[in-house]
Parts: sequence; structure tokens; C-alpha cells
Amino acid sequence: MVTVGQLMKKELITVDAGTSVIDAAKLMKTCNVCSVLIAEKGRIIGIVTESDIVKKVIGSDRGPYFIPVEDIMSAPIVGIEERSPLTEAADLMNKHRTRHLGVVKSGSIIGILSVRDLLQPVSVDEF
Repeated sequence: MVTVGQLMKKELITVDAGTSVIDAAKLMKTCNVCSVLIAEKGRIIGIVTESDIVKKVIGSDRGPYFIPVEDIMSAPIVGIEERSPLTEAADLMNKHRTRHLGVVKSGSIIGILSVRDLLQPVSVDEF
């Protein structure tokens, strides 16, 4: 059985609350990621994704230079335990209409699993 922990991205890219959407988008481009986690006082409080930027900023004619990330972030982050099977992750994404899950171990986010990660080739025998 393939688990969430096997496919998650372990490098957490974070920005502080108050960061502009444009700076978050630039960081996403630089790091080649589809999302950034939002931190406040050392604690993860939300997530901003490419989809959030397109739908909540570009699609609404708002200026990304003046919008702080917390204005468009999704919160709280939907979490899943690292030992959970991929089928559970897919069901959770579908249920919550999200494309990203925070991978949790002992109550802390240790990684991110995106719908794109579910597309990685895996052996059918491992399901």
C-alpha cells in the first residue's frame, strides 16, 4: 500500500502573514511549487495556492501588490496522517473540494500532498 508519506513534498515553503500575494507568487515560481504555507508567530495558519491567486485575485480584478496572503488563504488546512493510504487522501480532497492536504505527524504539518502528487506513477500492486 502506498502511503501519503511516500509521495508528499517534504520541503515546506512558507511566507509570513502580511506578505503580499505578488511576493508569494514570486516565491512559488522561484521554488517551482504550486502553494505556500502561511505562518504567523511560528505557526502554520493557512495555505495559498495558484488557484487561490487566479480565482481570488486575478479573476476579481484585485491588485496583487496590495493584498496580504491571509486575505486569500484557505484555512484551516485540511490534514491527513502520513501513514494514510492514497485512496483516503483522494477521498479527503474530493470531500473538502481541495487540491492540497497538509501531511500531519504528531499534530504538526511535516509535508504537503497535492493532487499532482497522486499522479506519480506507482505500481498497481502497491495499492
